[in-house]
Amino acid sequence: MTSTSEKAAVYVYRGAELARYGFGDGHPFGHDRHEAFHRELVRSNLGEAIHYAMPRRASVDELALFHSADYIDLVSRKSEEGCGYLDGGDTPAFSGIFEAAADVAGTTLAAVDAVMSGQARKAFIPIAGLHHAGREHAAGFCVFNDCGIAVEYLRAKYGLKRVAYVDIDAHHGDGVFYGFEDDPDLIFADIHEDGRFLYPGTGAATETGTGRAVGTKLNIPLPPGAGDAEFDGAWQKVAAYIDAMQPEFIILQCGADSLEGDPITHLRFTENAHAHAAHDLSRLAEKWCAGRLIGTGGGGYNRDNLARAWTRVVEAFVASGA
Repeated sequence: MTSTSEKAAVYVYRGAELARYGFGDGHPFGHDRHEAFHRELVRSNLGEAIHYAMPRRASVDELALFHSADYIDLVSRKSEEGCGYLDGGDTPAFSGIFEAAADVAGTTLAAVDAVMSGQARKAFIPIAGLHHAGREHAAGFCVFNDCGIAVEYLRAKYGLKRVAYVDIDAHHGDGVFYGFEDDPDLIFADIHEDGRFLYPGTGAATETGTGRAVGTKLNIPLPPGAGDAEFDGAWQKVAAYIDAMQPEFIILQCGADSLEGDPITHLRFTENAHAHAAHDLSRLAEKWCAGRLIGTGGGGYNRDNLARAWTRVVEAFVASGA
């Protein structure tokens, strides 16, 4: 379904290339997550307010904006071998994983281009937000860190300086945090389950950046069982922080594993948390960024939860232009 006015539409990315990123039947990060979301999005009846856009593959040079050459070569080799793990045991290799991961990264960059060109008002990529991958390693089901690549891409291609990364996934966005820990221009805000109880074990409130970047990173860990009331209290701090930092572009990682009923986490948000975050960031994007905002799906392993939460994010993006 294509908007009659693509310039006014919210872009949503869909395609077999995105669905291919996953680790098989029975794995929490299965291939069916893509279709679970799109079935729910169709039921939302957003019609011509959204434009379905196609994935694209990132080039090696684009991957290298964030990742080391040695690591990119490792993924390529393991992809050809088609077995084993890319890390200590969380992220399996399969034949073609290099291409699948590059498709996710490239699609996030396509969303950046669509928003920066004004072709899209905002954009959402469901199978993206692979926030655990570090510059030199895979981690937590994440091969290439599309969010980190997008930050560097915005700087290299468009000359932007102050990019805000906001993460409401249950897991701390450690790959982004440590990838830019000493970078004062990467504005980082993350609400997550306390790392004392959940992978990756990082994201303490005392982690605020290093060197010149001290104070440019905001980590808000919440205890297991925290729900919408606790989220709302934390979100007030995030919104005030982003407002004060005056970014030029905002990336939202809206993992749905923070919703009640996820099989591997312990937070108890409803999809209202995701709607609230998307509405508020849309407002702040209009204030500081000429509306420039993209959303990435992130985690979420209860299919009903991720379908509802991500659809609410898209609905909020649409409503921001109504």
